[in-house]
Amino acid sequence: MKTKLWTKDFINVSGSSFFLFLTFYALLVTLPIYALQSLHGRESEAGLIVTVFLISAIISRPLTGQWIQRFGKRPVLITSLLIFGAACAFYFIPNSMTGLLVLRFFHGIGFGMATTATGTIVADIIPDFRRGEGMGYYAMSMNLAMVIGPFLGLTIFRQWGIHMVFTISTCCALFALIMGLFIHLPKIEQLKNKPAVKDAQLQSLFEISAIRISLTAALFGLVYASILSFVSIYAKEIGLAAAASYFFVIYAFVLLLSRPFTGRWFDIYGANRIIYPAIVCFACGMFLLSAAKTAPSFLTAAALIGLGWGTLFPSFQTLAIQAAPPARRGLATATFLSIFDLGIGIGSFIVGLTVVKVGFSSLYFYCSILVLLGIGVYYALNKKAAVASIKETKQSA
Repeated sequence: MKTKLWTKDFINVSGSSFFLFLTFYALLVTLPIYALQSLHGRESEAGLIVTVFLISAIISRPLTGQWIQRFGKRPVLITSLLIFGAACAFYFIPNSMTGLLVLRFFHGIGFGMATTATGTIVADIIPDFRRGEGMGYYAMSMNLAMVIGPFLGLTIFRQWGIHMVFTISTCCALFALIMGLFIHLPKIEQLKNKPAVKDAQLQSLFEISAIRISLTAALFGLVYASILSFVSIYAKEIGLAAAASYFFVIYAFVLLLSRPFTGRWFDIYGANRIIYPAIVCFACGMFLLSAAKTAPSFLTAAALIGLGWGTLFPSFQTLAIQAAPPARRGLATATFLSIFDLGIGIGSFIVGLTVVKVGFSSLYFYCSILVLLGIGVYYALNKKAAVASIKETKQSA
């Protein structure tokens, strides 16, 4: 029985994921500026830079889950990292918005494939009775990239220009590929887990057992989109622009402190005893954010959101994977990430429309109410799966 969590393979897959997301976030904050200033694009076209990327990632993920079943995890991972790295290297070439958007679509395919493959691989190499803890640490690699990526991208862009951003992004993609090459999967991974011919088309693209928890995660993703899209603008509006740069730093710091405990508690006590308090914590953070007038209250909100949402996301992903048969974990990962990304995408659109009508403070207040309503959604859709999770971890131990 596997007992060790921090193996070379776990470190390599987490490191590969870190560099993937570091590249994603560094380009996320710099490409719109580049498009407006250098390619003379319109604001609407600059918005498409994110939209096109996410659409291609969402489209590629169900197919990736199918390819993992057919060809194996490692070949799909290496192929996806090559696509991702090639796309980074080609950013030097486009000199028009059309060319950039075509490249973003290609880049999104590599990103969608790679994140699906890494999520599937990490679920297989984590010991069953430490899955909550392991998925938490794995998710932390993405959270750290979310903090470091924008800071790194904007700093390099302001100091040396967009070409240096492209160079660093290509190097990060290369590091992701190198770490991916050093991942060695157990022999059992090579078993022929071919999709059944009799499966319906929907079942060949999506893992049905993961849909409920994925929809729940997407609901909370609607709220999280308001943080990603507008928290810096909101901070400037309430006179806390200086504190805005520390928001995600505090978020990540609290997440780092809490991760060793929340993941283990998930494994020991089951999903419900972690998820319900985390939802309440997330809601309190959103409410405090809506009422923030000073830097301490603004950054306290960041801490509560980091503890709440930082616990919820890996917990939801763990439940999605646990609900699926081992041979379909690739599809479960693809299903979860596709539906969650859809929630983020729809959330960004809805938030943009809502904030024009009600303002930022009211937006975040309504978001806190929506998070609390999410308790009912989680209970209604996932009670059985959450209760089953503690039984599975006990049996594995």
